[in-house]
Amino acid sequence: MKVSTALCSAALGVGLGTLLLPGAALADTTVSPATTPVGGTVVLTATTCNPKSGDAIFRVTGPNRDENVRSTTAAAGGGLSAELFTAGFTLGTYTVAATCGDGSSAGSASFTVTPIGAAPAGSGGDSRDNGALAAGGTLLGTALAGAVILIRRRRPVSTVA
Repeated sequence: MKVSTALCSAALGVGLGTLLLPGAALADTTVSPATTPVGGTVVLTATTCNPKSGDAIFRVTGPNRDENVRSTTAAAGGGLSAELFTAGFTLGTYTVAATCGDGSSAGSASFTVTPIGAAPAGSGGDSRDNGALAAGGTLLGTALAGAVILIRRRRPVSTVA
């Protein structure tokens, strides 16, 4: 394999890793608790949304819901949050996808509505896109390992005079 081909492959790997890694690492939406009884309240939080950029929109979809919840409330740990009252929700799992005021995605999370007196509340749903994060990290690591191997092979051989 030519050195220029290997360097192009390494650069492509670094480029792809750079594109995949930040988006997956930064998008962060949580739902707390992850399990709630019918009539309970869950807190939706988009930690990467800047309150100065406008409202966050949480799109809630599930067995009997397809609605938007708007948030203007600054979350204690940063970002924006909203409370969602689950009265009238059908039992099942709901997905929450958040969009920041600047139009960027803040990721998604899910929560489950259970019968009253069922499973205890969980610690909160956090479903970052770990697949993209792993792919970006793998590409970046492979590219760096390839670069190290190429650099070691290209060291000049000293001559004896």
